[in-house]
Amino acid sequence: MAAMELQILKTAGKTVGIKQTRKAIRQGSAEVVFVARDADKKILDEIEELCATAGIKVVYAETKRSLGKACGIEVGAAAAAVITIHS
Repeated sequence: MAAMELQILKTAGKTVGIKQTRKAIRQGSAEVVFVARDADKKILDEIEELCATAGIKVVYAETKRSLGKACGIEVGAAAAAVITIHS
């Protein structure tokens, strides 16, 4: 199921990377957050806690490489988020 959910990252407004994803969660613009299972445990724990507090769904990608590929980048990504674009 995660593979199907990752497909949304190809076309949706998104953040890629820990810092931008963390910022989107704190600002309330993240709708769903994706994290790579092989990311550093400290990073995983922080993102999971922020999402739990904010009531944001977390979807797990198997690897940073697969998450990066889903985001359309050539390198791995530990986290990404689908965001609401405020106009």
